[in-house]
Amino acid sequence: MLKIAKLTDYGTLVMTTLARAPSSVLNAQELAARSHVAAPTVAKLLKLLVKGGLVESTRGAHGGYRLARSADEITVAEVVSALEGPIAITACALHGGGCTIEGSCTSRSNWRLIDDAVRQALSAVTLAEMAAPQAAPVARIKPAVSLRSMSQAAD
Repeated sequence: MLKIAKLTDYGTLVMTTLARAPSSVLNAQELAARSHVAAPTVAKLLKLLVKGGLVESTRGAHGGYRLARSADEITVAEVVSALEGPIAITACALHGGGCTIEGSCTSRSNWRLIDDAVRQALSAVTLAEMAAPQAAPVARIKPAVSLRSMSQAAD
């Protein structure tokens, strides 16, 4: 099964909580209460999101956290990258040298195409869209995209 890490799922939830309160500065406890994510997890996520440049922190009695940019300027791909690192389905698609069959592998370039498609899909959805309640999901990508059409589009 291909899935994002639970921490990334929680991080997206914290980010959408911030997106729903754009004019507010929320402390970690408030974010934990609003998102229903445990306070220690929220604190860990906030460190990573600040380091990733997606969240700003303010010190002091009325300090807390807010988005570094507007929610419509932050993509889900940025959130995933800040929490998990570069987006890649396989390690060889990101960097080589760690596989014993790398020299004869015929799948590596196709995995890179798939990585690009996943990255594009995550980049097509903004935090504002994630924060907005939706009655039904909006499909942005054709479900049956062939590797050949993706390869031709990349040229």
